[in-house]
Amino acid sequence: MTAGGALLTGTRGGHAEGDKAARDAKAAAGAKTAAVDKAAASAPQFHDLSLTVASDLPCSWPAGMPQFQMIRYLEIGPLSAYNSEILVFDDHTGTQFDAPTHSVAPPDSKLPNAGPYGLMSSEKVPLAQFAGEACVLDCSTLVDSAPKGHGSLVKKDLVMAWERENRPLVTGDVVLLHSGYSDRYYKAFPDGRRFIADPVEGTVPGWPDPDPDCMEYFASRKVMALATDSPSMGPLPPPLGEETHYAGLKHGMIWTEAATGLGALPRTGAFYCVLATNVVGSVGASARALAIVGDPLARQLIEAARAQKVVDLSLPLLEDRPVWWPGRGVGNSRHPYFKYLMPPYQQARHTLDSHCGTHLVPPAYALPPTGFDNQSYSTEVRGWLTEYEKRYGPRGTSNVTAEQVPVSQTCGRARLFDVKHLAGTTSKKSWPTSPEITLSQIREFEDRHGVLEPGDIMLFHTGHSERHFQPFPAGKSCMEDPLNGQGEGWPVPGPEAILYLAGKGVRCVGTDGPNLGGTEPKRALMTYWALGSRGMVGVEYLTNLSKLPEKAYFLFAAMKIRGCHGGPGRALALGL
Repeated sequence: MTAGGALLTGTRGGHAEGDKAARDAKAAAGAKTAAVDKAAASAPQFHDLSLTVASDLPCSWPAGMPQFQMIRYLEIGPLSAYNSEILVFDDHTGTQFDAPTHSVAPPDSKLPNAGPYGLMSSEKVPLAQFAGEACVLDCSTLVDSAPKGHGSLVKKDLVMAWERENRPLVTGDVVLLHSGYSDRYYKAFPDGRRFIADPVEGTVPGWPDPDPDCMEYFASRKVMALATDSPSMGPLPPPLGEETHYAGLKHGMIWTEAATGLGALPRTGAFYCVLATNVVGSVGASARALAIVGDPLARQLIEAARAQKVVDLSLPLLEDRPVWWPGRGVGNSRHPYFKYLMPPYQQARHTLDSHCGTHLVPPAYALPPTGFDNQSYSTEVRGWLTEYEKRYGPRGTSNVTAEQVPVSQTCGRARLFDVKHLAGTTSKKSWPTSPEITLSQIREFEDRHGVLEPGDIMLFHTGHSERHFQPFPAGKSCMEDPLNGQGEGWPVPGPEAILYLAGKGVRCVGTDGPNLGGTEPKRALMTYWALGSRGMVGVEYLTNLSKLPEKAYFLFAAMKIRGCHGGPGRALALGL
């Protein structure tokens, strides 16, 4: 009995201790689950709010404007180790932004719509206006509620009702007018006519947008940026659309047109940014719109935009500057950059290589598609491939072009690596050559500044574009002279460095040099093979990296062009 009682008592004690342990384990598991859920909830979510650009999509204004064109003129094979295109587009292609000069004439023009903001062309817009807190107004009930050839009007009463339910609008907010119009009607032709052509022709209702009185109300709230998922901020018929444009742009507002996916965002709290191509003297620009949801990142970026802690890291597209690849010798250049202005709004028409100015390098730039026969390479490149694969492993293949690169891959914490000291470290006898950024140097960087983490954006600060991006003929020192052995190339990473970064979880690498490959064809191609084989992307030809804050968040996106092996883009950084 005693023994049995002791045993029974012990058993009861064991059950009690076991129950307590089970409860503790359950509580711990619950706490862990809650922590995971909280982390997941706060993890940043990226939303690409941009329309895909392609010739079979209604990405260009159909009435009297040239249509978007992409011409493949370099293709991996016996004549080229790379893919590239000639792009022809105007400032209102795909998702775009309007600058005040779109509707406001210069103050000394004596025109009826003249005003001080008639001098604020695209490159003069304050950077902070491109970003802010997204305030989403649902106007989806207005779609298709107007007569044919007319658009339903977003009235200020709708805006005031939103403010009563949420909060007053303030400077730094970006009002997103969500109707779902582009979600519904942006389709391949012939169905794509419903997006712009049929409404303009008057055979179907148009899109909903603010009337001039509503736009004046936004101005009274000091809201300086809007976005809409309709093709234009102005409702149909055209005279009313122009009145709405002028009502806002005369106050210095800007806006994004032809966004998409706005309904996926919360009413408030998301960070919004439109990354407009850095064209000069234009009434707007093709762009990429994105949003980031999830604190603390979204809140930090919103606060940075409100505090105007924004740095432009993109080169301006100018015809008299070295924005396009001149190649070595004669007859080996990429397509030069050309621009001309079109009436009646003087918007610009651009013709350029897809690796012109600040641009994206997707994996399929240098990696051939699946099924490619390596014997199609030239004899010289086949020899380089054999050497590369012996040293670094399989080159791989890729079909990942610009539109398939997620915006989350080209946005992240900026890790600035100052390599300006490498300039002048090569001898003239070795030119054309570029100083190499080595694996050991990157490890030394980590020892001094902290280890690289997954999602970091590695930016190599060579200082090259800041020194050499000048009008011609001085601008020859940027690319033409180094390529032809008349000057030293810019510092670039070798394949070993790229593969090390990939192993650290870095998925995007940037440089303020003209490219990541440098001036030597063999080493350049190996670097691009290393990038592509690990699914990494490059952002080339940045500038102003010397102005980057110590703690900064990097934002970049290129035009969302289907099947493009590059594409012009805009890079901004926000101080954290």
